[in-house]
Amino acid sequence: MGSISTAGEAVARIAYLASDVVVSVQPTLAEDSEFSPFLRSQQQTKAPSIVAKELPEVVTVRQNADPLLSVFQPIRAGKLTSVTTNSSILLKSIPHLYKLAQYPVVLHVSVQPAGFPDFSDITSIRQSGFTFLQSETLQQSQDIALTAHALAIQSGKGVIHFFDSSAISFDKEIPQENQDLVRSIIDLDAAAAFQGTKSEEGTLYADDGRAATLTIARSQANNANNANSGRTLSSLDNGQSLPVSERNSTRAESSSGSSQRESSTSGASLSSATTVESLASKPVSSDDIYRFATQIWTAIKEATGRSYDAFEYTGPAKAEAAIFLFGADTAIFADEIDSVDQSESYANAGIITARMYRPWLGASLAPLLPPSIKKVAVLEQVRRKTTKWGPLLLDLLMSLKSSGGSSPQIVGYQLGYINDKTVRQALRGVFQNLLSDTPVQNLQIGNLEGPKAEATKLEQPGLENAYTKILDQVFGERLHVANQLGAKHAGITNEISSSPEYGFGSLIARKEHRQRFIEEARTASKSNEFITQAPLSWLAKWALDAENGDKANELAPEVISRLSNDGSPVASRLLESKKLFFRESPWLIGSDAWAYDLGNSGVHHVLASGENVNMLIVDSQPYSERAAADAARRKKDIGLYAMNFGNAYVASVAVYSSYTQVLEAMIEADKFDGPSVVLAYLPYEKESDSPLAVLQETKKAVDLGYWPLYRWDPRGDEKGEPNFQLDSERIKKELEEFLQRDNYMSQVMKRHPEFSANLSSSYGTEVRQLQKRKAKDAYSKLLEGLAGDPLTILFASDNGNAENLAKRLANRGKARGLKTMYMAMDDYPLEDFANEQNVVLMSSVAGQGEFPQNGRAFWDAVRDSTDLDLATVNFAVFGLGDSHYWPRKEDKIYYNKPAKDLHARLLTLGGKPMTDCGLGDDQDPDAYQTAYAEWEPKLWQALGVDNVEGLPDEPPPITNEDIKAASNFLRGTIEEGLQDPSTGAISASDQQLTKFHGTYMQDDRDLRDERKAQGLEPAYSFMIRCRLPGGVATAKQWLQMDEISTKLGNETMKLTTRQTFQFHGIVKGKLKPAMQAINKSLMTTIAACGDVNRNVMCSSLPQHSEYHAEVHRVSQKISDHLLPSTTAYHEIWLEDDETKQKRKIAGEAIVDHEPLYGPTYLPRKFKITIAIPPHNDTDVYAHDIGLIAIKGADGHLEGFNVLAGGGMGVTHNNKKTYPRTGSMFGYVATKDVHIVCEKIMLVQRDHGDRKNRKHARLKYTIDDMGVDVFRGKVEELWGQKFDEPKPFKFESNVDTFGWQKDEHGLNHFTFFIENGRIEDTAEFPMKTGLIEVAKVHKGEFRLTGNQHLILSNVADDDLPAMKELLKKYKLDNTNFSALRLSSSACVAFPTCGLAMAESERYLPVLISKLESTIEEAGLRQDSIVMRMTGCPNGCARPWLAEIAFVGKAYGAYNMYLGGGYHGNRLNKLYRSSIKEDEILEILRPMIKHYAKDRNEGERFGDFVIRTGYIHETTHGTNFHDNTGEEEEEDE
Repeated sequence: MGSISTAGEAVARIAYLASDVVVSVQPTLAEDSEFSPFLRSQQQTKAPSIVAKELPEVVTVRQNADPLLSVFQPIRAGKLTSVTTNSSILLKSIPHLYKLAQYPVVLHVSVQPAGFPDFSDITSIRQSGFTFLQSETLQQSQDIALTAHALAIQSGKGVIHFFDSSAISFDKEIPQENQDLVRSIIDLDAAAAFQGTKSEEGTLYADDGRAATLTIARSQANNANNANSGRTLSSLDNGQSLPVSERNSTRAESSSGSSQRESSTSGASLSSATTVESLASKPVSSDDIYRFATQIWTAIKEATGRSYDAFEYTGPAKAEAAIFLFGADTAIFADEIDSVDQSESYANAGIITARMYRPWLGASLAPLLPPSIKKVAVLEQVRRKTTKWGPLLLDLLMSLKSSGGSSPQIVGYQLGYINDKTVRQALRGVFQNLLSDTPVQNLQIGNLEGPKAEATKLEQPGLENAYTKILDQVFGERLHVANQLGAKHAGITNEISSSPEYGFGSLIARKEHRQRFIEEARTASKSNEFITQAPLSWLAKWALDAENGDKANELAPEVISRLSNDGSPVASRLLESKKLFFRESPWLIGSDAWAYDLGNSGVHHVLASGENVNMLIVDSQPYSERAAADAARRKKDIGLYAMNFGNAYVASVAVYSSYTQVLEAMIEADKFDGPSVVLAYLPYEKESDSPLAVLQETKKAVDLGYWPLYRWDPRGDEKGEPNFQLDSERIKKELEEFLQRDNYMSQVMKRHPEFSANLSSSYGTEVRQLQKRKAKDAYSKLLEGLAGDPLTILFASDNGNAENLAKRLANRGKARGLKTMYMAMDDYPLEDFANEQNVVLMSSVAGQGEFPQNGRAFWDAVRDSTDLDLATVNFAVFGLGDSHYWPRKEDKIYYNKPAKDLHARLLTLGGKPMTDCGLGDDQDPDAYQTAYAEWEPKLWQALGVDNVEGLPDEPPPITNEDIKAASNFLRGTIEEGLQDPSTGAISASDQQLTKFHGTYMQDDRDLRDERKAQGLEPAYSFMIRCRLPGGVATAKQWLQMDEISTKLGNETMKLTTRQTFQFHGIVKGKLKPAMQAINKSLMTTIAACGDVNRNVMCSSLPQHSEYHAEVHRVSQKISDHLLPSTTAYHEIWLEDDETKQKRKIAGEAIVDHEPLYGPTYLPRKFKITIAIPPHNDTDVYAHDIGLIAIKGADGHLEGFNVLAGGGMGVTHNNKKTYPRTGSMFGYVATKDVHIVCEKIMLVQRDHGDRKNRKHARLKYTIDDMGVDVFRGKVEELWGQKFDEPKPFKFESNVDTFGWQKDEHGLNHFTFFIENGRIEDTAEFPMKTGLIEVAKVHKGEFRLTGNQHLILSNVADDDLPAMKELLKKYKLDNTNFSALRLSSSACVAFPTCGLAMAESERYLPVLISKLESTIEEAGLRQDSIVMRMTGCPNGCARPWLAEIAFVGKAYGAYNMYLGGGYHGNRLNKLYRSSIKEDEILEILRPMIKHYAKDRNEGERFGDFVIRTGYIHETTHGTNFHDNTGEEEEEDE
């Protein structure tokens, strides 16, 4: 058994054991309380609770978010609920305490501030109806915590357990709680009885009279109020003093210093009746509470020997004086009294403490004290400011005076800060006064200021800086935040000054101050007090327009300038308040705590005032918490609340969804004359959450309509504008109802007809269940009339293999006469499982041996079910996996884990297996089909349908080649699919065809699970990729691309590794307008994707612009020459409706022809690039054709060395697939190069593998045919021979950042665009800055193959202004580590359907964690090429990087080492399936080793080969040989 060293741990462990729900109140979500680490530890280890049926739930709540509201929902639902908190929440929560006191709620309260706590937080709530228990030692904190829970359960009333953690922190460690003792102390029957009830209370705002009651026999009811009449309390035995060892300080850890007495009610319950009679209820009384507590303490004493009672006395049996301590560190006083010389006046004093503070059992106190006591000093650590007498003093006076007989004299003291160095002086002062003839009441003892008290510090969470930075950017010097955290306000605490009430008052005062200032300026403008005449006219002008914001702000600098030059006293006086010359933008900033009752009043005051005040309210509640929390916590929708006022501008914004909309809202709020409320969403679980986590939560909430984006201007109609602007696609039900009531919904529908189907309430799981039931019932109805046994086939599939296999099995089952149905596991209503006859389950593998997404809920339910009986169910399981996917021995368990787990679980639940668990393996000759071919006949045999004759032939599966052949030159049914409003998707075959048009259908994977749970289809959208040969665009085109991304996409642009623009988040309805806008900009998207030649790349080469222009013209020529000829693109995307209609009437007379491609185009994609030595910035070796530009003696382009057969795509652990660098074919002249490219492509067209797309790239065709044979075929078609290659040299494949001059004296600036993402953030408004640059730029933009951007051809005359503009928007910053500058990542999550792990969103994070090591090693300026992709398809060309990470599963990567720095050598697998901690563990020492032992000029990729970390890869065919981590064979 472990040990415990803090009260926080002792209490947290007991609370977890004795609760269904623990509400953990923390200062912030990033800052732990003294309890939260231990609650989290219990939760993470899945420690069981003694009372909870399942694992206890720990609900984390910020202390300023009205935390006790979180208690109502669970406690009313019959869940035993406890709270761990400090005392700072108590006074604000008084309205809740009075109601919660009637429930078995336990509050464990650490009294604050630490070091010198103020117990007035406890005394102020003493009449709330709770039972109050106090602990003073570490052992007591454990025992009294247990007492609190047991007492709450038995009495049905709330208990507050309070203690001073700082005093307890000196105690010795104690053993962890004895769980057997906890079980014996807690009345589990009473706990279960409460858990079986639900409260009918429905409101938080009115007390409907609930009171805790006891059920008793009616015959006892009349006597219940006198139940304590037989109680006697004995005093000390034999009149002797307790020995020092038993009354010692808390540091000695003895809690046996309580009085030795017995209770006459030692265990008999009032509810016990010996005859059958009617029952009655009675309210729980103080005597009942004490009786229950006594029973609990008796049980603890019998088990441990530790004694407790309501009051505890230690000291001599014949003591004449005693001190009653409340809130003090009893240990310090006990130490001093026990060890002091007998000559001191307090040497033989007794000590009294209250273990049970409420109910106050005054009658039991007098018998406890020795009759010899004549004087009692009451020392209260209560910093009372409004009462003359201490609350405990009043309690004690009443108790002892009413006890009869002669009572001791009571003297009250206010106790300040006391420590072991000042306690002697304090006690001397206490007793000098106490023993005097006329003691003084309320004497102060100790320092009331308390030099060590630590008050809770309020801080704005770092994540919320996103919004405050935007405010700073937009308003600059005009911004005035009235309730700014950290601002100094004389005599006002941070907690008060940050409140909306205080901020509002401050703004009103500031407004009045400005009015006085205006009058002062107006008067001054008419005076003769200035030395010069200049200020007079400017002041007069300003005074006229002082209330006109724009004019006042325009004039202010001029006025200030004139006043500054004047030097007169009046000018100096005005300048003291010079900020008031500006019309400020006044803001209050608050959190969603303002949305709860106890924080909402300030918002109400602002709205009701009608004043021109802007409120920014940051809501941090994640969507996932909403369903459970909202109904019970009664969080107000401040947006609706404000709109109902009718006088306020209201906006709902989310910076991680639409930065542009945030800007618009803030500017509109500032311009609105009246109250404005900007509700800003920033969801996080902890303030330390990553921006990625916040982004994902934001997207989920906006997509589902929980957080709609909108702007509301109640005066819009006065300006001829709509009142309501909907900026997102879904709105929640409450907002819809408001708009309907106010007749604005019709406006929204007229302006956004495409959103009409998306006006949604918050769909719940019941919708999903209904859909499951309807689908299953519809299947069943179809099968009713058929004969044969039923067969239900359930699949879990991410990429379609298991689904296709299930569909095929279902068709084969029907052909054999079975009544088959198939569906995804998560679509199946689990309640039907036990009634099935025959069930087949098929699953592939996701992540680290996990179920695919559409099977996880099903598996969770089956795994956790305790009542699922499958005794009559026959089942069979087949899994699709890859035995080499996890090469490490310890990871082998993940191979086909879902299938194996499912098979084992169904056996456990009583199911009867029809076959052994089938394990399909991608490493078999026919992949999973090999094992499946053996497994399926056994299934038919078990079902008795193995010998059926006359089975029909199965149609072969439709392949991409079939789709292309039947597409009528890439038309398919794309046009019809675009017009279908019932779905955001297009058909599967059209998804393949639209790639040729430059667009992929995708869905947002951040939202996939949540939308499925809500019964919605995936969040489908489209990616569009432009065709931009050589990556050169005009400034006008940049502005046009930016506008497309903002108005039609997701407000970001991606600069790709193929030197072009890519847009994401374009919904189907906007796809055609986006295509048209791209073509209007004189770009196109045709053949940007698909089985054709794609965008032709070209080195950017800013230093030699004329030479670059020559080479770039060649890239344009090749691109045009190899462009598909189909007119389908023009028909579908560009043709107007009238022309389209005429063509349809004419009967589709046009017959297309593809002279180069033919009707089935190429077997796979085809990529061409040009590199200009010495820069291999386009990875020339990685492409199907790589052209190396050769400069002639005259400095002009002469021709090209031709490489062929490069390619990056790989399938994990499939050794038949590999990356390859291009093979040298020879040299060709410039005039022939486009023809050579054509002929290479045609040989690939005719000889490439069209049966196996994983083997269809040119690299495999060349290796299958041999380089010489393939080259011969090309030369045969060309009619010429390749010349010998010309000499060349590459020195780098990364970009050169910053300013460079070309041969004509023009300037070029290379921006660092991390991973190619162009977007605005609060920290870096990059997108906005580049718009401003493009507006004034006279040259061109060049997109680089490393995803960066070059501002080209800036004349010297324009250079200063351009540099100033770049500086303004932070675009001139290239001061990054060379590792970061040399990095690259693909898009991956959330939009790429192939991604297995994060890439673009994660690589910057990983680099940040490596940069400290890079700095320590002195390598900040040393380039190391690092790349990351989310899957092995290789879009960021990872196989050529010196260090590469390729996604294997979410959060896990294969690590590759040894690529050539110049992009000319493949890397090799070093470690498989490693996560971040392993990555850092590997790389940090490796980087240091490189820094220490590298040779002069040696690159990292070369170093790791030389020093033996990894073997060199000499060709793609040995890429899988001699890897750093050998794959083990299955045992």
